[in-house]
Amino acid sequence: MSLTYDLYVDQDGAEVLQESATEEQPLTFLYGAGQMLPRFEENLSALSTGDTYDFRLTAEDAYGIYDEEAVANLPLEMFNESGVPEIGTVIPLQDNNGNRFQGQVVSVTEDSVIVDLNHPMAGQELHFKGNILNVRPATPEELSHGHAHGADGHHAH
Repeated sequence: MSLTYDLYVDQDGAEVLQESATEEQPLTFLYGAGQMLPRFEENLSALSTGDTYDFRLTAEDAYGIYDEEAVANLPLEMFNESGVPEIGTVIPLQDNNGNRFQGQVVSVTEDSVIVDLNHPMAGQELHFKGNILNVRPATPEELSHGHAHGADGHHAH
């Protein structure tokens, strides 16, 4: 599925454009492969090429409620090689089970870096508007790889 979208979030009572995908650079994804938010896909399931859409996802259906507890204190020694990150930087992290995730640096103290592990859009209702550019069956190669290869089913090199 290939589509354009504008994603709006509420900031101080006004809808602000957060990100977009254009006809020149559309979002192309393999439907049902788990790459997209499940509720996002549900809202697109009955649409065909040429259709437009306009829907909202609650925070619960998008990136979850903001969790005040999802903040980590990382020892400053962790950053001896890479250097202490600046506040606002998003850094890649990994837990003891090898799961990868990202955290945003919220403050730096004498001995630790404090990182917010919430998704940047946690706690926000998302408003999507856009057009369906192309709906086509996935190729066997795409199905085996678990992702789409562009509008015509081939890798762009």
